[in-house]
Formats: sequence, C-alpha cells, structure tokens
Amino acid sequence: MPPSPSTYARSASTSGLAVKEGQIEYGFIGKLQGLKYEYRPDIRDRAALERNFREKFETLNRVHLSDGEFARLLEDIVTPDVFTAARTLRERNAFTRDDGTPLNYTLVNIRDWCKNTFEVVNQLRINTDHSHHRYDVLILVNGVPCVQIELKTLSISPRRAMEQIVDYKNDPGNGYGRTLLCFLQLFIVSNRTDTWYFANNNAPHFAFNAEERFLPIYQHADESNRKITHLDAFAETFLAKCTLGQTLSRYMVLVASEQKLLMMRPYQVYAVKAIVDCIHQNCGNGYIWHTTGSGKTLTSFKASTLLKDNPDIEKCLFVVDRKDLDRQTREEFNRFQEGCVEENTNTGALVRRLLSDDYADKVIVTTIQKLGLALDENSKRNRQRSKSGQATYKEQLQPLRDKRIVFIFDECHRSQFGENHEAIKTFFPKAQLFGFTGTPIFEDNATARQIEGDEAQLKTTEDLFQQRLHAYTITHAIEDANVLRFHVDYFKPEGKKPPKPGEALAKKAVIEAILAKHDTATAGRRFNAILATASINDAIEYHVLFGALQQARAEADPDFVPLNIACVFSPPAEGNADVRQIQEDLPQEKADNEVEPDQKKAALRAILADYNTRYGTNHTVGEFDLYYQDVQKRIKDQQWPNADYPAAKKIDITIVVDMLLTGFDSKYLNTLYVDKNLKHHGLIQAFSRTNRVLNGSKPYGNILDFRQQQDHVDAAIALFSGEKTGEQARRIWLVDKAPVVIEKLDAAVQKLAYFLQSQGLACAPEAVPQLKGDDARAAFIKAFKEVQRLKTQLDQYTDLTEDHAAAIEDILPREDLQAFRGVYLETAQQLKAQQDRAGRSGEGAGASEADELDFEFVLFASTVIDYDYIMGLMARFSQQGTGSGGKLAMSREQLIGLIAADAKFMGEREDIAAYIGTLKAGEGLSEEAIREGYLRFKRDKDGAELAGIASRHGLAADALQAFVDGTLQRLILDSDALSDLMAPLDLGWKARAQAETALMAELMPLLNKRAQGGEISGLSAYAP
Repeated sequence: MPPSPSTYARSASTSGLAVKEGQIEYGFIGKLQGLKYEYRPDIRDRAALERNFREKFETLNRVHLSDGEFARLLEDIVTPDVFTAARTLRERNAFTRDDGTPLNYTLVNIRDWCKNTFEVVNQLRINTDHSHHRYDVLILVNGVPCVQIELKTLSISPRRAMEQIVDYKNDPGNGYGRTLLCFLQLFIVSNRTDTWYFANNNAPHFAFNAEERFLPIYQHADESNRKITHLDAFAETFLAKCTLGQTLSRYMVLVASEQKLLMMRPYQVYAVKAIVDCIHQNCGNGYIWHTTGSGKTLTSFKASTLLKDNPDIEKCLFVVDRKDLDRQTREEFNRFQEGCVEENTNTGALVRRLLSDDYADKVIVTTIQKLGLALDENSKRNRQRSKSGQATYKEQLQPLRDKRIVFIFDECHRSQFGENHEAIKTFFPKAQLFGFTGTPIFEDNATARQIEGDEAQLKTTEDLFQQRLHAYTITHAIEDANVLRFHVDYFKPEGKKPPKPGEALAKKAVIEAILAKHDTATAGRRFNAILATASINDAIEYHVLFGALQQARAEADPDFVPLNIACVFSPPAEGNADVRQIQEDLPQEKADNEVEPDQKKAALRAILADYNTRYGTNHTVGEFDLYYQDVQKRIKDQQWPNADYPAAKKIDITIVVDMLLTGFDSKYLNTLYVDKNLKHHGLIQAFSRTNRVLNGSKPYGNILDFRQQQDHVDAAIALFSGEKTGEQARRIWLVDKAPVVIEKLDAAVQKLAYFLQSQGLACAPEAVPQLKGDDARAAFIKAFKEVQRLKTQLDQYTDLTEDHAAAIEDILPREDLQAFRGVYLETAQQLKAQQDRAGRSGEGAGASEADELDFEFVLFASTVIDYDYIMGLMARFSQQGTGSGGKLAMSREQLIGLIAADAKFMGEREDIAAYIGTLKAGEGLSEEAIREGYLRFKRDKDGAELAGIASRHGLAADALQAFVDGTLQRLILDSDALSDLMAPLDLGWKARAQAETALMAELMPLLNKRAQGGEISGLSAYAP
C-alpha cells in the first residue's frame, strides 16, 4: 500500500533527530501523493525509467517508435553536458525516423508545463561499470527526471550536502551523464526540518574550488521573505505541480555565454510575478524595492522576456540612467540570452527600433537621456530635422502613442525625478511604468518637490510609481547571507579633540591613517578599497599627496611597499555628449566642472599620465570612457592571485567623488574610506560597494569614516530597514564591536579547551594528533574552525586598540594559533581524503561526524604569505648570523611552522619543509639561489620517488616518468598509455590488471599532489 500524505510513521516519543531516513522518505512520498503526484514504486532501475519515458514521449508526440528508433533517440538526447540537456528539455527538437521522415518533438509539454504528468519514484538504482548509485526520490515530468531529492537524517551543512552530489557526479561512468538523469535540473536536500535547493550545472559551475566560492544554494520563502524550510511546507508551496512547472520553465535562466543554469531566488520570482500580474490586470504602475546586490538585473531581464511573449504589449523598454549602465545592462541581458538586446548607438537608432515590428526589437535597453532627446522637440537634433523638412523623432513616434508600452526603470530614484520622466508619461498615456530601486525615495530623503495648488510636496518614489509591488530590503539580504554586514569605524585622531560630525580632517592625517590601516582592512591587500572624497579638487589633492607621502615613506623604509593609487572623476563635458550623459547622475562632479574647468582637465591629464606610466597604458581625456572601463577592470582583477596577475597591475585604492559609488560591483572590493558627507540613499549606495559575498575570508564590508557620521548612518539604517525597528536593524546590519567579538573568541577557545580536556588532553597544538577516532578529530575541526573564523573577523577590524590586541594575544598567543592552524590543516586533509573515498564508494557518507564535516581551507590561507614571500624568508634565514651576533630572527622551526599553518602550501609543505632542513643559517644564499636550489631539490626528490616506484613494479624509470608527465600535462589518465607502460612485463590479462591496480595505488597520491588541485580525469576509477 503506498504511503499516506504527511505520515512519518514514528512514535510520539521519538525525537526529531531520531527519525530514520526511510521514514522521512515514506512521509514525503505521501505528501507528494496528496499534491496529486502519481507514485511509481515499479520504477526502480534504468530499464523501467526508460520504458516509462518512452510511453510518455510517444503519447505527447502522438507517435509510435520502433525499438531501434527509440534507442537512437536516447543516443541523441542523453548527454553529459547539463546545459545542452537543459536546452533540449525546453525546446522543440528534430529527429529523423528510420524511413527518413522528420519528427519534430518535445520531451515535455513546453507550451503549458502544468499539463505534463508528474510522477514520483524512489530508491532508483543506476548501475554502470564504475558507479552503483541509489537515488532517494526523483520527480519525473512527463517521464523525464527533472528533480532529485536527497533526504538526510543529520543536520548537515548545505555545502556538505552539495559536495556529496558533486562527488557522485564526478564518478566515472556515473548515471548523471549516461542516462536520462542528464535532464536533472534541480537538486533538493532536506533533513525534514531544514530544506535547501540548487540548480544542476556542468563541472565549472558545480564544484568546490580552492577559493571556496560556491554555487548558490537557496531556501524557499514566502512573499514577506519568511523562510519555508520544513519539508511538508516546502512541498506544499514549492513542489505543487504547476508551481514546479513554472519554476523549471520560467524561473530558471540558461546563461548561454557561460553555459550555466541560474535559479531565480524567491524574492526575484515574486517581483516578476507582481509586474506581470500588474500588466495583465492593467492596474497602473509600481516599483520594486530590492536592495543593492540582490540581482535586480536578472529580475528585470526575466520580467522583460516574459513580456516579450505578451501579444498585448507593443514594446518593453528597460531604461537606465547613464551610458556605462546602458552598456553594462545590455551585456548582462545578452549574457542571460545571447543577442536578446541590440546596441542603440544614438537616438535615431532607438527611434528606428521603437518603430520596428521585428520580434528582436520588442525588448530594448536604452538610457533615459536618449529617450528624453527623442521626445524633446527643442533638442538640437529635432530642431535640425524640423528645419530640413524631416519629421522629428517625436513626430515619428506618434503611431506608438496609443499603444501599450511597458517601461522598466533601473534604479528609479535617479534622473526619474526630472523632466524626462514627465515627458514619457505625457507622450505615452497608455504606458505602464515600473521602477527598480535598492534605496527608495521617502519623504525623509526626498529633495525634489512637486507643486500641487499652493502646497509644495516632496516627490517620493511612490509619487512617481503609485504603489510598491514587492520589497526585499538590505535587512532581508543580510539575514539571508546574500550580502554582508558592515563594520563601521568612526576614525578619531589620537591625542586630539574629536572632530565634530561632518567636519573634515587634514588630508595628510587621513592618508597616514589609511596607510596605517589599509593592510589590516584589506586582509593584507587581498581586497581593495575606494576613497570617497567631497569634491574634484579634494580628489586631485589626495592623488598628489598620496604620491608625495608614499615616496617619503619608501625612502625612509626600504621594506615599505607603496599602494597603487588610481583616481577617477569625469572631465568637463565641453559639448561631449557621452560625458554629459555620464554626469546626469554625478551632481557633485557636474557642479565642480563648471568652476575652472581648464584646471580640472589639466589635473586629470596629470592623473592619466601617472596611470599610463604605472600600468603601461595610453589613455587620454578625449577617450575618458576607455580609462573609466580600465579602472573598473583593474579593481575587479584583484580576484587573481599575485602569482597569476602581479600586484603591480592591480589597484589598491581608487579615489572618487561620485563615480563608482552606485552601480559598481566587485566581490574583491571590501573597504570604503569616507571623506565626504553622506546621508540617506547616497550613504547606503556607497556603503553597499563593499558588501558583496565572497567566502570566509571576507566577513563583512569595511567602512572607515573620517567625518564622524554615526548619526547619518543610524538614520539611514532606520530609513531603509524595512519592517524592523532602527535598533533591530542595527544589530542585523552592523557587526559586533571589537570587545564583543573578543569575548566570543575567548568563549570559542574555552570550548576548544574543554573539548580537548574531555579527551584527556591539554589544550595545546601538540595534543591534537593524540585524538582517538574520526569523530573526535571532527569535533576538533568544528571547534577550531570557529576560533579561526572569529580571529579572521578581528584581523580586519581597523579600530583595535593596544588593549584589544593584548587581550587577543592573551586568549590565544600568536605562536599557539599558528601551530593549531597547522594541525587543523593536517587533520582536515586526512578527514577530507576519507570523505572523498566514501563518496566514491557509491552509497555516500555514513552517519559519523567526520562524514558530515564542512571543511573550510580559505580561512587558513594568508595573502601576505605567498610563494615569493616564503622564498624571501628562506633567503633571509640563510643569511642570518652573518654579522648579526649570531642571533636568529627566525628559527628553522618557526619558518616550517609558518608554512604548515597556511592552506596554500598544503600540497607542497612537506617538500618545502624538507628543503628548509637542508639550508644552513649563515650560508648567505641569495633569493635567486634559494629558488634554483628548491627547484633542483624537488626535481631530485621527485625523480628518486618515481625511480623507487618503477623499481618496485619492474618498470623502466624513464618510461614511468614519461607516463606521469603526459598524465599531468593533459590531466587525463590515458588507459592506452598505461597499457603501453605495462606491456614490457609481458603479463596475462588477469596478472596485468592486478599489476596496474598495484601501480596506480602508489601513483595516485603522487599524481594528485603534483596536479596541485587539478582534477585528473579517469583517476578516480583506481581509487580504493
């Protein structure tokens, strides 16, 4: 008898954690039956899955296929490429039948996904040559497996659950690439109380990389952003048949340029639905309040594309405010769907596209300035056309006046308060206007006024767009970990009277404070920063002063490494339409450039000359936009390690006035230095440049305020906090102050000490290797990871006092911290290797704590301590004692400990430590000699290791070396090359198979180590 809805078959006395996986599965299937899914207990293997698919396919496409045709169809559609499978699922496809006639078919009803059949199967086994996986629950849409649900009994981390599925997908011969499971679009993981979901993807977008930047994982939520995590409630709201059909067909986006599947987040879906419903019901205008960093471009793209297929809508215009945002948005739209938006090079091209009947011209991205010029009869171009007897742009657009046109405004609080907005509303009376903003204009932060009768009223976002359709505030986004919190340091000069709020400090004092704090704020220059100044003159002065002060510092201190400083502000427009357009949203720069414009231009030329010298570029004021783009690119290039992209090519601090404080995103920008008065939406926009989520190495956005603007910060938090009170929002938005985090660090270290004492050990790094059993080692990993997380947070605080630093050192001395980091990395590596082996074994991880561990290595990687730094330290160690009275600044043990404590050297630290063992203090080797010596040492060691393996297996050393070199070069284990390597042994097939297995058991760790994190295809087939 099939399960009944919502039945978990457990006694009342059974605790929630004790519910067995089978009981959760039983109740979940019952829940789906209650939602009118058909339960198919007969589908338990590949053959049954394919029979069912064939039956559904033939019914949908009204065709009967021969066995040969069906086999060919499967061969055509089954692919290891997730993106290709996703397109095949959503499109009409063609197939040639045995008699040569074409068959146009779809796998599901793509016109109305609600009309497909929805079935649920469980405990499906897919057995291949190397893979024997069992899948808990699958949802079939018209016989196609589209959703996989993995049910867990432990409170595992979502990242770990995802990693297990990644492990399954990486198995050679797995069912995901060779069967109908290639069509899986969505994975759901639940332990009944906590439910997460994420999109399927190809390996580059479905992997855990060294930087620990993970594929997005989602929790479902209602329209008010209340989380829906219990499996029953999740099923009712997310897995209702029509809802799931819409999720797959409408609210997943296939990014062609990256061959990637994107899930829309719940709040994005609600916003799109609100706009579409508003248009469908023709009930006026509206705005969407979605915070900066929440993916407004994707939301607006999806709204636009859904409107593209609405026959009642003549055009959909996505209106942005500046040329650079026009380009950026167009590129984003075309990233989501190739060629969906063409460039409007000028106002004439915009008018032609508006009048075009071509389907490709139904969605248009343009600037409000171009649109305004088209509708302004007094514009220069319209006057010229009128004089020459040509119809003006406004006259040409007359046929559209009575059409239903949808305007979607990006960041609708900007120029929408001007004449252009009014002109659009007047000319297109049947238009519906929708605005997106991260920071709406309320009465408290409004500056524009409208006159009604004798009363002057402030003009708000609601005045312009009538109604708020959906809200997802920064408070929501921080709670969801979609953006980071902020650490705000209100700088006060030591020994001086604190400045008044809004009062400027001397620029030299600001620069000296920045030079003192920048490495701390940016985690040793792992990230970069913006310095926001009050005027163009201030920006110019800062640029000159930075150069002078850094030069003086470098002359006084040979170890000082100057910061790379860039400066960007718009030049005087002087009739340049592009610059004029850029300045529409740069009020301070526009005003500044009206005073002594020649001096501003001369200063900008000097700044460009300095930039060109530093970076080997050739930018000019006349092509300012190219310079501006280059600055943005270099800020984003901070993502590359110095080994791949030298620090000299990057920007550490960019001095700005208005530019880059809105609309610019980079995950590697984490700090804002503020020397200008900010308030309300301007403050939130500027702060939000710093809080894009990266990984554990970036715990918050860092703000160092030199203007004492705490009142303005508090007021902005209160204004934009949504439903929360100001005090509640402060606790959510702002990280704890240093003393609070120091208390938490103390508690975390005490917890670590209690745990080690419970195991009969002292709280000392050397005690950790004595832990018995994997569960005890897992408990250490969890405890110390929390210690390191808090230490990482404190390490980037710019307001730590000497007392704070002493308290931190007292809680956990630096040497102990370093040693604990080393044993963490060693222990974590061992447990991770066991996890990987468990994942490859076919049934996934078991129930031990170690199996469910979520490792983090990025917390243990220092930006400062890189390969070059270590080589320099070795050289200094070699030179120690030559004239220094024999006193060693760093011992051999300290040097080895430094390397052991850094995750970057996990694969190489044994070699480096062994090489350090060969060095002698006082030998006086140069850094170049150290490098050459290390490479020679590694070659000799590697050669000896391979020669030993070759000897033990009766192989020629040079042949084995060639096999290893070829494997590492291609990152592919070539079975033919392995056969050729073994051929001289002249073994029978059975003996040769045993010999190959024995050889690969020894070679596997060596190959993995030398691949340095790269995955060797086919190697896992030889895993024990």
